[in-house]
Amino acid sequence: MRFTHIGAGIGLALGVLGLQMPAAAASDDSDVRIDPWNAYPGSTVTVSTSACDPSADYGKGYSEVAGEFHLFEGDEEGELTGQFQIPEGTRPGSDTVTLKCPPLTKVTETYQVTGPPPSGSVDAGFGPADGTGIGLALGGGLLVTAAAGGAVWMYRRPNGTQT
Repeated sequence: MRFTHIGAGIGLALGVLGLQMPAAAASDDSDVRIDPWNAYPGSTVTVSTSACDPSADYGKGYSEVAGEFHLFEGDEEGELTGQFQIPEGTRPGSDTVTLKCPPLTKVTETYQVTGPPPSGSVDAGFGPADGTGIGLALGGGLLVTAAAGGAVWMYRRPNGTQT
């Protein structure tokens, strides 16, 4: 019976991963790369494109949120790269980046602007979150003990086929 549950869990995990693969493969078809894809206000966004003429060494870009920026030769041959910074106070949502370069090439791509990143520790009601110390060691020890106890219990429990 327990092997059925384990198999079902593994099948579910593989199914979830399988559903995400087409979306990841579809994002690689674009001639524009935006890093990071989910940016927050105050962060620097890097845009690269290989849609331009390989001999082009300059291009222009425009972000609806950040305004104009320039594209210069990137690390790879035939690639133009530029950077811009998302202004503080920008509301979460999507931002469209338009790139123009010779010869009469214009490409657009959309990415997400997220909320500001969290700062500090999370107050969960047990005091401030500290990443070091006796509490962390004690909690880890309790988790290991619980896992070992569960494994022993699963091994030693009576099975319906024994007489």
